[in-house]
Amino acid sequence: MAIAKHRFARISPTKARPVARMVQGMSVTRALETLKYNAKRGARLIEKVMRSALANAGAEADPDAMYVQSVTVDNGPIALGTKRFIPVSRGMAHPIRKRTSHIVVKIENISSQEEQ
Repeated sequence: MAIAKHRFARISPTKARPVARMVQGMSVTRALETLKYNAKRGARLIEKVMRSALANAGAEADPDAMYVQSVTVDNGPIALGTKRFIPVSRGMAHPIRKRTSHIVVKIENISSQEEQ
């Protein structure tokens, strides 16, 4: 099993999660092709993390013989340096929250899945 993480990614988790659910359980090559042609911004970030996980698996790892075990997108902290406000009624202001995500990709060999 190989794991790669992208912490503090500047994308809202609600925008990245549908892309993560789409590729979960696919073979790595098919998942990379799917992400390559997906128009969503989260697809670029998840694709980079998946390529990193593939590199973490080692040089002898075959992408055709691996599958995406899980892709999780968790909430990160509100980004620092983004103290901005939007004016609302009666002279008040609401903060603009620039959300971040922690993206974790786990890939595994298909043969190890069959053994379990």
